[in-house]
Order: sequence, then structure tokens, then C-alpha cells
Amino acid sequence: MKAPQTLLPYGRQTIEEDDVAAVADALRADLLTTGPKVAEFEAAFAAATGAAHAVACNSGTAALHLAMLALELKPDQAVVVPAITFVATANVVRMTGAEVVFADVDPDTGLMTPETFRTALGAGAKRAASVKVAVPVHLNGQLCDMSALRIVADDAGVELVEDACHALGVTGVGANTHSRLACFSTHAVKAIATGEGGMVTTRDPDLADRMRCLRTHGMHRHADAFENHTLAFDGPTPNPWYYEMSEIGWNYRLPDVLCALGLSQLKKLDRFHRRRCEIAGMYDRLLAPLAPIIRPTKYDSARHGWHLYAVLVDSDRLGMTRAQVMAALRMQGIGTQVHYIPVHHQPYYRDRYGAQELRGAEAYYARCLSLPLYPAMSDDDVQRVVHALADVTRGNA
Repeated sequence: MKAPQTLLPYGRQTIEEDDVAAVADALRADLLTTGPKVAEFEAAFAAATGAAHAVACNSGTAALHLAMLALELKPDQAVVVPAITFVATANVVRMTGAEVVFADVDPDTGLMTPETFRTALGAGAKRAASVKVAVPVHLNGQLCDMSALRIVADDAGVELVEDACHALGVTGVGANTHSRLACFSTHAVKAIATGEGGMVTTRDPDLADRMRCLRTHGMHRHADAFENHTLAFDGPTPNPWYYEMSEIGWNYRLPDVLCALGLSQLKKLDRFHRRRCEIAGMYDRLLAPLAPIIRPTKYDSARHGWHLYAVLVDSDRLGMTRAQVMAALRMQGIGTQVHYIPVHHQPYYRDRYGAQELRGAEAYYARCLSLPLYPAMSDDDVQRVVHALADVTRGNA
């Protein structure tokens, strides 16, 4: 009997011995959280992305939430979010009390476009909620056309916040050339891993200060901003224990131990990204004979983070459902995933906003499938995935 092959997941972390050593050193330090590694990680991340300021937090969701809070969204305002994204992109808007307006996407990329953005802005007006922010999502690592989206946003008086959780490593992403803030994830399967973790970049020092306060329960120790001088001062300097909370915040801090891991991983970002690009290039070449039944999503290879390698599956031509394809691949030890279920179909949003028809999102969702992609994959692993796909198409096309 043939031994079962090791499962190739769609994504996984790449942890090396120096990463383990960095965490071990942090565990031996005096402070496991809110220590010096936080500021070190923020400074290194800002340097890697070209950002003026970087604010660390404990997840990509927290990063997005802090961005929304920093822009002071109100319940009578709305945020445009593409329908194809992880639910967190929309959920953080509702966490502020503001409303979500879903934008359609390009059916071959899954990205919000200037045209779908304009349409969504009109839908926001009909909802009687003024659109204050839009959150373009760099799905799979492929960049939205930020300069074109910026033109639409400026015409409408809307701020742009990049959901760049899939795009760390692409030159210029995080530098906030076209956005007020950019949000990243350092979840295990992302470009670099801290297990869980997130980061927000901005050019605005006031927004950075506000997010650092909000990630720590809304507490601050700025003596010049203290309101209760009787409690704050027993002499010319503030009491050493004193702090104030002027608004509700959250415990969104990233521990020193995880920042130490992030610092170690960040040194490898360029290497990891180069390997992801190599794997994507191999997929492109090896999958070409399977088109048009299985073909890559449309993309600009020069501007891609390659968090995911997504293909479009023509189930009608293949004669198999996507679920059947995934099951057949699983039998050969190939893990795949679908990114993502259109968020407007989730019961919470359907109940709140009613059924919506977004044809681009439906077309993308119906065909997309994420194949294994992570830096530790070998060339043989890539060939194994493609051979498995070829077996499926030969048997059913």
C-alpha cells in the first residue's frame, strides 16, 4: 500500500532557529509585554515599509479597528468595503457604530475598482449615511489601483485606509502615498509571522499617538493633557503612578515576546517575498496547459505580495464542483481554501442591509481557489500541486 503523502496546506509559517532564539531571549528579559521590543519592532517595520510611523497591536483586526477609531467614525457615517474580503474588514466598521456600504469587485481579480467605488458611493448616499472612509483590500497580495482610487476619494471627500494584510513586502505599501492609514497582519500564514499580530502605518503623528493610546485602554501619561490636577500632581512633577483615561480604549497591545519574533522575521521579509514570487512564477508556467479550465487570477506580477496564489476554476467545463475539486486534491495531500465568501452574504449583513446583488463578487467567489503557497515550499512541492490538478482535469474535462 502506498504511504499517504504529507499534507501541503494552503499556507503556513516559516519559523527558523534564529526566530526561536529571539523568542527565548525575550522570555529571559525583564518585561514580557509593554517593554522595549515593541518600539523596536515599530521602528523596524516603519523602516521596512517606508512609513513615518508604525503602531503595533495584537491582530490585523485590531489594526483595522484602531484605524477606524483614529478617524473618529460616527454612527451616522459609513465606510465603503469591498464585498470580497475577510469579515473583519467590515466588522471593525460596525464596531464603531458606523455603517458598511459594500462595493462590488472585478470578477477576475476580486479587487475594488474606481468604477465599483463610485457605484458604492452612490449606494451610500441612498442609505442616508455619509461615506467618510473607504477600505481598499489588496486581496491575495495584488494591489488595488490606489492612485485611481485616490482620485475618486478626493472628489467625494473620503479618506482611504488600506487593508494591506495580504501585501506586506511590496515596495511602497505602508508608505501611505495614497492613504491616510495602512493596516497589516502578522498572523501565522502572512508574509511574516508573530502568531497573531498587526500593525498600522501612517504619516500623521497625531493619529499614531491616538492609536497608541487606544490600544492601551485609552490611558495616557501626558502631563500636559492631564485634566485632574489635584490627583495628578503633589508637586511640580506628575505623580509617578498617575494616568488618565479620557475615552474608552481596548487592550490591543502586542507582547514583547511576539515583537521579538516579529523583529527576527522582518529581517527575512525580502527573502520570503522573493521565494513567494519564485513559486508564483513556477505556478504560472506549469499551470498554463490547464487553461482555461484552471487559470490564475488576473494580476500585475510587479506589484504583488503573493500572500495567496489564487486560481479561477471553470466548474462547468471541468464537470466538477469546486468542492469536488478540493476533495480530490485533499485525497492527494493537497490543501486548498476559498478566499472569501462575499461578506454581504453573511447573515448579519444580509439582515441589516437586505439582499444585494454584486455580480463581480459573485463571479469571483464562484471560481476562486487558493493553492498552497509559502516560502518553505520546494520546487517539487509546486510540481506536486500542479500534477494533482492535472490529474483532476484529465479525469473530468
